[in-house]
Amino acid sequence: MPAHAPRVLTGDRPTGALHLGHYFGSLQNRVRLQAEGAELFVVVADYQVLTDRDVAHRLAERVEELVLDYLAVGIDGERAVIFTHSAVPALNQLLLPFLSLVSAAELRRNPTVKDEISHSRQSAVSGLMLTYPVHQAADILFCKARLVPVGQDQLPHLEATRTIARRFNARYLSGGSPVFPEPEALLSAMPLLLGTDGTKMSKSRGNAIALGATEDETAALLKGARTDTERRITFDPQHRPEVSSLLQLAALCQGRDPHAVAEEIGDAGASRLKAVVTEAVNEYFRPIRRRRAELAGDRAHLRAVLAAGNARANAVADVTLVQVAEAMGMRY
Repeated sequence: MPAHAPRVLTGDRPTGALHLGHYFGSLQNRVRLQAEGAELFVVVADYQVLTDRDVAHRLAERVEELVLDYLAVGIDGERAVIFTHSAVPALNQLLLPFLSLVSAAELRRNPTVKDEISHSRQSAVSGLMLTYPVHQAADILFCKARLVPVGQDQLPHLEATRTIARRFNARYLSGGSPVFPEPEALLSAMPLLLGTDGTKMSKSRGNAIALGATEDETAALLKGARTDTERRITFDPQHRPEVSSLLQLAALCQGRDPHAVAEEIGDAGASRLKAVVTEAVNEYFRPIRRRRAELAGDRAHLRAVLAAGNARANAVADVTLVQVAEAMGMRY
């Protein structure tokens, strides 16, 4: 790997199956970054499952399924560091000094936290929910990631990370070399894909097509997708969001412009649109799903990939924690 290769931190909460929105919104980009030589750290954020729920159900199974999806789409378990929060104590220990660098008011004002709270399943907000941005800062800064792929809604979290890095360096180093870089956002240019009900595609809303869905399941889900009453198919995201999202999905799978896909369908209506999308999705994901089925038969391999990633993440986190303790004068 080139010495100048950027270190990238990304990841997901194991709260359910990854879907096509995840693939085109982030997974595809991770594979591209890996191919370009980036040093990829992928966190399976198991502790963060508890931010908006009381108990993490079927967690071990969902962690394995997440690793399975990563490998199936092309993330290389030998090159990338795939690890879990709970397996890296030094990462989580950074939460304590980092919390001392932010105020309670700042945590409550974070717009992403406010949005998460409004959609929370819990009757009361846990302390873990309020500290979510600080835990994410620990995820990013423990490995000194330079780039963090994010959507627009995650920018406040990344800005919180940059603030924590800046404050730590200013408070503890007094002109010495900074411990932490200020990571940059890598914004996805991918348009938002809507779920089959016309709202944001989400694991929790039952409106998504999972990466591991069969071709028949994909066809059934797309057959029930919401469209509109106009027969002529046009790409107009502002006025026809559901139709346009389906066109965008077909275009992404075919490597074409959505306007061209719409023009080809013309007056054939929503049924033809759904047929085109179904064929495009199943054709594109056929090799990924074949690879996923092959990998699913060897759960020991999935656990081995995770064990290797955990060991590598721990080695990095231990070094960072020593540097933090030295900067804070806490090496006794």
